[in-house]
Amino acid sequence: MIEAFPLSWPHGWPRTKQPTRSRFDVPFTSARDGLMEQIRLLGGRLPILSSDLELRRDGLPYANQREPADKGVAVYFEWKGQQRVFACDRWDRIKDNIRALEKTIEAIRGIERWGASDMLERAFTGFTALPSPGAKKTWREVLGFPAGANPDREGIDIEFRRKAKAAHPDAGGSTEAMAELNAARAEALKEIKA
Repeated sequence: MIEAFPLSWPHGWPRTKQPTRSRFDVPFTSARDGLMEQIRLLGGRLPILSSDLELRRDGLPYANQREPADKGVAVYFEWKGQQRVFACDRWDRIKDNIRALEKTIEAIRGIERWGASDMLERAFTGFTALPSPGAKKTWREVLGFPAGANPDREGIDIEFRRKAKAAHPDAGGSTEAMAELNAARAEALKEIKA
C-alpha cells in the first residue's frame, strides 16, 4: 500500500548519500501544484505525493512546515492503466525534489508532444512501480524464463549457474539473492517433476 505519509520510497531505487543544494527558486506551493499539473497534462490519474511532510485533508503536504530529516519524495500515479513512480532525493530540500520531479515529467511530456509517442511508452517502462519487497517472485522470474515457459532440467540448471555467477556473495551478490535463486531452482525442479 502506497502511503503519502510517511515517505514510501520505491522498492529497489537507490538513495542519494549526500543531497546537495539546488538552483531551483520556486516556493513549495508552486513546486507541489506544478507537479500535480504535469501529471494531469500527461494523462496521469490518482497521484499520491509521498514524503515525510505532514498532510492536509486533501492528502497534499502543508507548505509551511519544518524540513524533515529525510528530504526524499516519491510520486505515484496511474498512467495508461499501470502504476508509475518517480522519486527524487538528490536535493537538500523537499520543495526542490518536488520541483525536480515536475521538470522530469515535463521533459517526458515533450517526447509525446514531439511525436515520438512509442518512445514515451518505452521510456515509461522504467518507471513502473515495482511490487513491495514482500511480493514473492515466481521461479520463472528469478531464473529469467518468460511466463508460461516450460524448460527442462538442463535448461533450469544452465540458467541457475549463469545467474549464480552474479548472485553469489563471493561474486559481488548477496546471501539473499543466492537464497532466492536456490529457492527458485528447487521450486522449478519440483514443478517439472509433477
